[in-house]
Amino acid sequence: MRYSGFRVIKEALTGHKGWTSAWRDPDPQPHYDIVIVGGGGHGLATAYYLASQFRQHKVAVIEKGWIGGGNVGRNTTIIRSNYLLDGNEPFYEFSLKLWEGLEQDFNYNAMVSQRGILNLIHTDAQRDAYIRRGNAMILNGADAELLDVAQLKREYPFLNYDDARFPIKGGLAQRRGGTVRHDAVAWGYARGADSRGVDILQNCEVTGFRIENGQCLGVETSRGFIGAGKVGVAVAGNSSRVMAMAGMRLPIESHVLQAFVSEGLKPVIPGVITFGAGHFYCSQSDKGGLVFGGDIDGYNSYAQRGNLPVIEDVAEGGMALFPGLGRVRLLRLWGGIMDMSMDGSPIIDRTDIDGLYFNGGWCYGGFKATPASGWCFAHLLATDQPHETATAYRFDRFQRGYMIDEKGMGAQPNLH
Repeated sequence: MRYSGFRVIKEALTGHKGWTSAWRDPDPQPHYDIVIVGGGGHGLATAYYLASQFRQHKVAVIEKGWIGGGNVGRNTTIIRSNYLLDGNEPFYEFSLKLWEGLEQDFNYNAMVSQRGILNLIHTDAQRDAYIRRGNAMILNGADAELLDVAQLKREYPFLNYDDARFPIKGGLAQRRGGTVRHDAVAWGYARGADSRGVDILQNCEVTGFRIENGQCLGVETSRGFIGAGKVGVAVAGNSSRVMAMAGMRLPIESHVLQAFVSEGLKPVIPGVITFGAGHFYCSQSDKGGLVFGGDIDGYNSYAQRGNLPVIEDVAEGGMALFPGLGRVRLLRLWGGIMDMSMDGSPIIDRTDIDGLYFNGGWCYGGFKATPASGWCFAHLLATDQPHETATAYRFDRFQRGYMIDEKGMGAQPNLH
């Protein structure tokens, strides 16, 4: 079924009896050309682009839970391409361009809202750094705009300009950035992949890999063995656990990242705002709630919950920007498992096991990267060659000394 305004009107007039399931619930086949382990945004996007762009239709996506139950439904929904380094900026700009046409591409309302993202400046040194970043963005085809305090006061009058502990001295804006409805992205990719013949296998947990003579022949699952010509793994915070089944130890640690939603408010924040003197970012959802977050909790964990010190730190960052937050009630909070790489940048590469491929290490940047990650991973699986925007995301960059340290903080996951 193709969705449209006319379809909505027709179903409204006929008692909504014509709607069909968004995707099938098939039984596993004995063998697929390509099996994707992980039914989150990246895995579903990979399957969708394998079918739509690379004409690979004998594909399965294996998900241990339900579609939308992992990190793709546990994030703060921000999309942007305001990166500095050559290894990152072309990739994230490619992703942002895919976001701009995504809803028309897979015929699903993902609520892409390019309301803009603002990085606040609090010191002269930070202004110099943001000018450099803005120039790098423009050189890579992205948009960037440096705003002074007068412009900020017109667009964001509710910020604390007068007696702030960290005075606001300007900001770097990317007008094309914004937010997207996170679970709708998963549903849209799942529906689009299914309509092109991809089998989406929910409640099907991978329990091992069948590897013989250095070649991956398929995966052992809770629903039996599934053979595959190629296996791609895209399981976010569970990357280390899943790849350990194949005997691989990754340069990745798993950390908890908390996110928060306030009670519903009238429109107060026009775009996405990030605090330049701490780690705090905030936007307003379509339901009116303020969606915000900050640092990872800093300790290794596979639990989808956090602890109180980070809640306090995030709240302090928000209060420093707009004191009015102190009167807003917190509605709920949750945690997602981040696969933190050593340099803070992702990995999309073949492994040393023939037929086994890996996509992970996304740290904070996983959701915004969803379309490009899926496209580039599909390109790798279909052609055995890296996409031109993902050539830097190789395993051996840590051996070769080509780390992509976007924050310039060092080779420790907790610093990124």
